[in-house]
Amino acid sequence: MAASVACSFFFDAELLGEPGMPALDACALCAKPLARDSDIYMYKGDTPFCSEECRDEQMQLDAISARQAARRKQRFSSGTEARRGHQESRKVSVAS
Repeated sequence: MAASVACSFFFDAELLGEPGMPALDACALCAKPLARDSDIYMYKGDTPFCSEECRDEQMQLDAISARQAARRKQRFSSGTEARRGHQESRKVSVAS
């Protein structure tokens, strides 16, 4: 009885849920409907998944995105430094 009350609490709370929070009615990756009596696998605190496989796939996608963002940041940072160094080397002091 306690488990069904706890499960009911989560699903009933969706109606009043905070804006921007994922609802617990479908898997965030494959959009498979989540049944009240099935396990829900959570990731990052509030994102529901229907299975460990869907959750693991999302974790891998997030890891790839994070690596790509780090590379872009590194390229931007090193490109900015190179341009800054190039500009400084072009400065010519004029003797009076």
